[in-house]
Amino acid sequence: MIVRITHASVVGPYRLELRFNDGVTKTVDLESLLVGPIFEPLRDADYFALVQLNRECGTVTWPNGADFAPEALHELDAVEQDQVI
Repeated sequence: MIVRITHASVVGPYRLELRFNDGVTKTVDLESLLVGPIFEPLRDADYFALVQLNRECGTVTWPNGADFAPEALHELDAVEQDQVI
């Protein structure tokens, strides 16, 4: 099965709640992945909140072209929404 994201929402600083086409739903923290010129703007909370679901690619994207492979996001450990950041 090709992993695709079917729903995404911002639930905290650098955190997304993601639902995948295999039924998995989890919250992931992307802070440690926001390195390099394309991801640096995502460190701003307002810009991070501009995330969109690209249904064609099945992943999350931002206006500057930043995105993550859905498989990589699927492999990230889940964090609790109320876990201290």
